[in-house]
Parts: sequence; structure tokens; C-alpha cells
Amino acid sequence: MNAHIFDAEAQTDPNHGTIPDERTLEQRLASGFILIDKPAGPTSHQLAAWARDLFGLERLGHGGTLDPFATGVLPLMAGRCMKITNKVLKHTKTYVAVFKFKDMPTRESLEEVMGNMKGRIYNVPPEISAVKVQVRTRKIHSFEMLDLDERHMVARIACEAGTYIRTMARDMGLMLNTPVELKELRRESSGMFSLDDCITMDDLADAVWLWKECGDESALLRVIHPIEKLLIDVPRCVVKDSAVAAIAYGAPLMRPGLVSAPTGISSGNDLLVTSLKGEAIGFVKMKVDTDNLNAEEKGEIARPSMVLIDTEVYPRRWPKAD
Repeated sequence: MNAHIFDAEAQTDPNHGTIPDERTLEQRLASGFILIDKPAGPTSHQLAAWARDLFGLERLGHGGTLDPFATGVLPLMAGRCMKITNKVLKHTKTYVAVFKFKDMPTRESLEEVMGNMKGRIYNVPPEISAVKVQVRTRKIHSFEMLDLDERHMVARIACEAGTYIRTMARDMGLMLNTPVELKELRRESSGMFSLDDCITMDDLADAVWLWKECGDESALLRVIHPIEKLLIDVPRCVVKDSAVAAIAYGAPLMRPGLVSAPTGISSGNDLLVTSLKGEAIGFVKMKVDTDNLNAEEKGEIARPSMVLIDTEVYPRRWPKAD
């Protein structure tokens, strides 16, 4: 994304803040995530609870529910990372699914139905879902046949977040006039993350044991990622150190504190704020179109809608009230 540069000479104080990849283990546990290859059997909530107990943390949840029988990419979010769960849930997901047919249709009729199920479709949650049943639509980016035998089809589906593959199986059966059952489901990717980025729960338990019993943090530092990696594709503005401290306390973003901002962001939209070190400071709601910021030399341009950094990280640059 193109950006407006407002202060190319801005510098950051190395004594405050940290480049995300250089954070300590404790800092990552306060605001980081782990990518798990979920096994079949436990619920997503049970895996999050197990990881929470392993670390002895108060706040650790999951980003993107998988049914107990399903496997694959499941982000576990620690500390302040849980604040952005809803943003993570919007990522495109890719699945490999195994469908079982009561009466096997012809390959031609199956391909025709799969073609009709691409694009924006109705996707009502199945009755077994904990989500309130309501009519809604989801976009299916691709629906690709990988293998076919006498009773089963293996397919890859790339879809909008929140798509129920079990519902797609039911609808496919209605169009083919034969019951279709979803037998297996594996999430291959969530946003930019794939199975290659994941570890197993056993791997995580081993890494925690090395840390607690041997004082070796190296394995955990490799698998607990800073929050910023979840926000790589989010439009952002960069601010000076002084503005970081102000936003951490909930103060508005003022025009002099801005280093750069993306083009084409309209007033009323949220924008990620990062420091000159690349730290995620939080989100602000713009009060001015970013393309009009050149005409602004002072004054308030945005207000915080979510803060992701502690107030102690960067020093206050204004006097305390008596």
C-alpha cells in the first residue's frame, strides 16, 4: 500500500520499547500467539485451557473455532493478543474435506454442483453449532476436487471466515438428491499462516518443560510469535515515540506525532498504529481522510479505539496534573 510520508527524519529512542522479534519470553506471553496443529478429539476451547494451564496464564484463548473432529491450523492467543481475535477471525481459511455420498453421483454432476457452490452462497449454521441459527452468506473462493472413489470425494475449499463446511455438505446433498456427510476436515491455512507454521500440543508441552525444568527458553521463543505477525496485512500509520505514550494513555493522535500513513483511508475507518520500531500500539478511528492529512499541520486526527501497549513502555512527555 502506498503511503504519505510526513517526517522522514523521525528517530526512535533505543532505551524505550522493543523491536517485536527481540521481545523476551515474558513479553511474548503478555502479547503473543502460538500456531497449533489441532488434533481430532478435543474442542478448541479445551486446547486453549490446556495451554493456559501449562503456562499458568490468566488470559489465553483461541482464534477461530474448529469442531472436535476437525484438525489443522488453530491460533492460540495470549494476553493482549486476545483483543484482536475478531480481526484474526476475518482471515480467509483453506480446508481439505472428505465427503461421503450415500449414492455416488457422476463426476460430471458433482463438478456442476461444485461450480454452482462457488462465489457468494447462503451458509446457515448447522443445528449442532453453538452459533445462533440465522440466514447469512459466505464467499467460497474455490472448491476443487482432489480425489474421488466409489463413495468419497476429497476436496480443497478456500472460503471466507465463518463458513460452515458441514452446511456445504448438506447443501451439496440437496442439489445432488442424495445425503452427503462430512467425514473429515482439516484446516490447511488461516490467513497467511499454514500447517508448515504450526506445532503440535506435544511440541508445546516439551518446550514448556525445557523452560520450566531446564531454564531453556529457546524453543518457546521460536513458537510464541509477537502480536505484530498477526497484523502484517493490516493498513497502518507510523507515529513518533511521543505519540506512542499519548495513545497508550488513551489520548488522541495529533497530526505532529505522525510519521507516515497509508493513502486512501477514509474518515471513520480504523487504522493500526505502530511505532518506529514496528510495535503494534493499537487501533485509532480516523477523523480525517489520510489523503487530506498534508493539509493538516496540527490538531487531532484520530482517537484510539483499542490500545495494545502498556503505559510504562514509553515515557510521558507531558506534565502530570496536580
